Amino acid sequence: MTTTRASSETLYWIAITFVLFPILTAVGIFLRTVQAGGLPGLQSWFYPLMTLHGVGMVGVWYVAAMAAVSDRLSRYVSPSPLMGRIALAGTLLGVALLLVCVFAGRFAAGWYFLYPLPFKGEWPQWAAVTFLLAMTVLGATWLLWSLDLLRAIAARYSLSQALAWHYLAGRSEPELPPAVLITTVSLIAAVAALLSGVVLLVLFYVELLAGTASDPLLMKNLTFFFGHTLVNLTLYLGIALVYDLLPVYAGRPWKTNRIVATSWNCVLLIVLFAYFHHMYMDFVQPGALQAIGQIASYASAIPAAVVTIFGALLLTYRTRMRWNLGSTLIFLALAGWAIGGVGAVIDSTISANVRLHNTLWVPAHFHTYFLAGVVFMVIGYFYHRCQELTDLPENRSVQRLAVLLMVIGAYGFFAMFYLAGAYSVPRRYAIYPAELAFGAKYAGAAAAFAATFLLGFILYLAETGKRWLRVVRPGQ
Repeated sequence: MTTTRASSETLYWIAITFVLFPILTAVGIFLRTVQAGGLPGLQSWFYPLMTLHGVGMVGVWYVAAMAAVSDRLSRYVSPSPLMGRIALAGTLLGVALLLVCVFAGRFAAGWYFLYPLPFKGEWPQWAAVTFLLAMTVLGATWLLWSLDLLRAIAARYSLSQALAWHYLAGRSEPELPPAVLITTVSLIAAVAALLSGVVLLVLFYVELLAGTASDPLLMKNLTFFFGHTLVNLTLYLGIALVYDLLPVYAGRPWKTNRIVATSWNCVLLIVLFAYFHHMYMDFVQPGALQAIGQIASYASAIPAAVVTIFGALLLTYRTRMRWNLGSTLIFLALAGWAIGGVGAVIDSTISANVRLHNTLWVPAHFHTYFLAGVVFMVIGYFYHRCQELTDLPENRSVQRLAVLLMVIGAYGFFAMFYLAGAYSVPRRYAIYPAELAFGAKYAGAAAAFAATFLLGFILYLAETGKRWLRVVRPGQ
């Protein structure tokens, strides 16, 4: 593969991610510190900042993964530079609206903003409207961005080729990079999820303008189909990077074959139904859908995770792997994905879910595959891209220390969530009641581990940031 010049949009996305992620991480440390009994004068900010942290983290890493995949796919297809600029502007506008509703309006409905909570809180109505406008701008922007990437893929590959159906028929021409297959699957599902978000927001606006109440069960299904699916697809976009980058460091090709094609086509069929495991507590939901939720949650782990992880192990087995900050983070991300996935499968089991789902076990598993999975994949790619464009000498000692601190911080942070969840400490509580006071100890330890992770990320920033600056200002 040839080295291509990074677009200005890619460099902007890297900078935005590097600014927002540490801030949102500090917000997360604030949340766990409050739960530990600290900062009593700021406890009233817990739920507004929880909303900002949730929406912010999901949004930042979705667009960061999209930007990384768009940059990588430019080696195979031609995404629109204009759409890249529109995506950047729309995201920044949406973020600005989100900041206004949180800091000026103290909007605190949480990142899932379950109906009818946005209309029932203590915040002013304009704050709820501003939040819905932020979601509208972000959703519309990301929908157009997803459609443009699908357009770019369709300009070179037919739908059957982009989904690798010719491999299922025993043909290998035209050759299809796995990253294109995985991105196609992810974006088709993303379009469905974002369209459900459009329907959800329209129903919110209808109630706001006409006073016509919506069906709560329908609204909850739309919310989780939109939110849960989009979070899963953020991870799959990161996996597309893994398939494309690990061969660069292993010196071996990772090609699409019948097994890879079968597994990712199964993902497209399964991933849209996994969200039902969020509906187990809704007893009016048809029982068949609850069973589908458990089956889909189990089945989704097999084709994507098993095939990908075993493929990565085989790719790197007995090879002269070139380890640096980028390749190490990308490889470790597979572990975060697997461990968080096991936690998710446990929670999606109905008999376990009735005890775990409203506890800290849930943020335990999604923080695992998001922080130690998606984040590691994307920042690994960002380092790789900046190093590829500058070829500066690498400080292996600093890089090892950065990885060590991030891994220790991340997994210590996760462990506190898992232990607290196993002991039935509830999620979303700002202050624990006397019966659950022991949860404060886990929260305090989690805050300390998160600070350790943040220190490691700052070292990562020092290594990657100077390469980013060299790309932006080549003469300095």
